[in-house]
Amino acid sequence: MSLDRRSVLRGAAVGATGVGFATVGAVPTLAEAAPASSQRGTYPTHRPFPPLMDDPKGVLALPPGFKYTIVTRAGETKLKTGQPTPGAHDGTAVFGTGKDYLLIQNHEIGSNNALGVPQIEGTVYDSGVGAAGGCTVIATDRDGNNLGEWVGISGTLTNCAGGHTPWGTWLTCEETENKANGTTRLKDHGYVFEVWGDGETAHPMPLKALGRYAHEACAVDRDKAHIYLSEDASGPNGLFYRWAAPAGYRLGKNSWQDLADVNFGTLEAMAILGDDGKPIPDVAYLTSAQLLRPFRVAWVPVPDRDAVSVSCRKQFTDDQVTRGKKFEGVFGTDEGVYVVNSYAEAGTTDLPGDAVPHDGMVWFYNYKSKTIQLVTYFPDNAAADKGSEAKYDDYNFDSPDNVTVTPWGSLVLAEDGNATSHVLSSTPGGPTYAIARNQLNDSEFTGPAFSADGKVLFVNLQSPGITFAITGPWRDYLG
Repeated sequence: MSLDRRSVLRGAAVGATGVGFATVGAVPTLAEAAPASSQRGTYPTHRPFPPLMDDPKGVLALPPGFKYTIVTRAGETKLKTGQPTPGAHDGTAVFGTGKDYLLIQNHEIGSNNALGVPQIEGTVYDSGVGAAGGCTVIATDRDGNNLGEWVGISGTLTNCAGGHTPWGTWLTCEETENKANGTTRLKDHGYVFEVWGDGETAHPMPLKALGRYAHEACAVDRDKAHIYLSEDASGPNGLFYRWAAPAGYRLGKNSWQDLADVNFGTLEAMAILGDDGKPIPDVAYLTSAQLLRPFRVAWVPVPDRDAVSVSCRKQFTDDQVTRGKKFEGVFGTDEGVYVVNSYAEAGTTDLPGDAVPHDGMVWFYNYKSKTIQLVTYFPDNAAADKGSEAKYDDYNFDSPDNVTVTPWGSLVLAEDGNATSHVLSSTPGGPTYAIARNQLNDSEFTGPAFSADGKVLFVNLQSPGITFAITGPWRDYLG
């Protein structure tokens, strides 16, 4: 997400006259295309969360029976090397290490900053003073108590979200297209990097095969042959991408060496196809009327993924791909991948034609059926836009952002909207409940991530930069 919160099929080819699509079979049934989070292929359900209770400390409202621990706080907690914890906490992943947890966390910092990520030898990509972003690694016990924090990668820019890998690492995404300027930036930016959490391994090497653009988040598919990536950009709106491996190749812990080659594999942009077989130009044309309807998808190769002279998204015309305002969180399952559109504001010049504005969409792309469905929709909400009376705050939601799938198959969303910010529990195709509310300020929540055992939900407030470990009877409501 931006720091300013307010403001077709494989084998498809691009020809001189437009896009050529492979033959597409019949659209699958809803049961075939649905996000099959359970073995029966049905949507998960859960009990309603009870009303949130205000925090006497004025920090985080939670349901009764839940509590939080502050894991890190920018400028106050310390790294093992003595520097203060960096600020602008963002995308986060949780890994188990036997009895403890390891968090790998992004810091969305884009310039020289007193709370930037320290450039520790061996972790640095760009040594310019303007490259103050990066990732830290945080060890905690099973209750979320801080056992130590250190730098995983440094010298990057605006590390927004990312995605965990099946081999236990973190792909951190730069949300920028800034190039080297010879002074504050000595290298080009807008890449994905891989981060190890062992405190010893660091390969600050851009994965150029995944493209250079304003990355938001990503997910590796179950076959380790594709990576799905979102772009948070406007003018024109961003795209949803897929990297496809060469035939027979499978991603793994040494793939960073191959992905450093800009020409390795294929980078493709998504086109959602209408009933006429042509791409729908922007997701803003679709509303809750299309909730749960599967649409066929085509994947169109990106001509110049390193964007040497033209941004990746600008290399396409609107009749070739499907754009979206703020493609944000991405999270993969065994069956497919979720991707979020945070919002499209009324009156913005980025909306095509007379398309209807929306405040938030969550999509699910099904690997097997090669279709995409709108599974959660937050309509433009006047009460949320203007702010509401306190007693209604926990009903008014807008602008979902980061997303994670719980151990029980439902979704947790971080809200980045115009009113009160929440952490939300959402059932695809079903209800959404507030499970935490920011009482401290108007900052967005970022980086929700569950421990694999379902005991702890880690989540951040981007400003002033706080990581929370929330514990309680999660299974009673989500299991």
